[in-house]
Amino acid sequence: MNAKQRVIAAIRQQETSEIPAGFSYHFPKGNEKGPEGVNAHLRFFQETGVDICKIMNDNRIPVMSHVKTAEEWKEIRSFRIEETFFQNQLELTSALLDKMGSQVFSLGTLHGVVAACRHATSEGYTYGETRELMCAHYRENKQPITDAFRRMADALSEAGRKMIRLGLNGVMYASLGAERQYFSDEEFAELVAPLEKQILDAIRQEGGYVFLHICKDNLNMQRYQGYAAHADVFNWGVYETDFPLEKGRSLFEGKTVWGGLSNKHGALIDGPLDAIDAQVEQVINHYGKKGVILGADCTLPTGLDHQKIARAVSAAHKISY
Repeated sequence: MNAKQRVIAAIRQQETSEIPAGFSYHFPKGNEKGPEGVNAHLRFFQETGVDICKIMNDNRIPVMSHVKTAEEWKEIRSFRIEETFFQNQLELTSALLDKMGSQVFSLGTLHGVVAACRHATSEGYTYGETRELMCAHYRENKQPITDAFRRMADALSEAGRKMIRLGLNGVMYASLGAERQYFSDEEFAELVAPLEKQILDAIRQEGGYVFLHICKDNLNMQRYQGYAAHADVFNWGVYETDFPLEKGRSLFEGKTVWGGLSNKHGALIDGPLDAIDAQVEQVINHYGKKGVILGADCTLPTGLDHQKIARAVSAAHKISY
């Protein structure tokens, strides 16, 4: 099996020649687009030997409004595929697809509807402040923010379709909204979940695999009950949320999980090389070999030695059915 075949077999819950691996990685500033971005990605892929070549997306939607009131969410518009920030991402993706070859699994990155709306309104606010404003404005007057989220979801649906049309095998959708301290369970179910499912379905209907990354900590994972019908692979902060891989197997029944290692501590981050082998073996032997792709809770720290990532990939590849 080549890398692409291994990943697809894992997604389909089939036997794999080796346990596949993939990691999300933020590149140093200046590598968001153009030749610098292409070269940084290719160097990472080649030096680590990952099965999943995940293309980072740091070409974020620009600020549209410094929202202060619920009514001002009317200023948050949709975005067009032709806009510069998204064209930069498409050009990076296209250039990488030309160079990566067909034997690896290519995965794009799409920031979700909550993240996109946060980016569009983030000027002058911290992360927590923007999230708190969303909640306060939604509770004050649902319609303006609901309409803004819908406009953004429609644009993200088209963006996801476009990514697959370029030739990507799949898209990693980064979901926000399940943190307990912001939206309530009812608000998430009413505002966020239907729009996210719309976007995920658009990607799958175009023929792509959906990797759902559930971002942040202090999560109520039960909010994602029912998402298994809309995504193929699930990833979340196992170490940050006290929600182990085994619980994910029950919540996302019949679906593949991606993860097992921490992106903040442990052998991969601050341990010796030989400790990485033992931790990877422990993760796989504890969870099982079926329907698993080795990865981390979230994006690995910028500057992490590629040799350590390569060691984790190699350790996974030594484990077979």
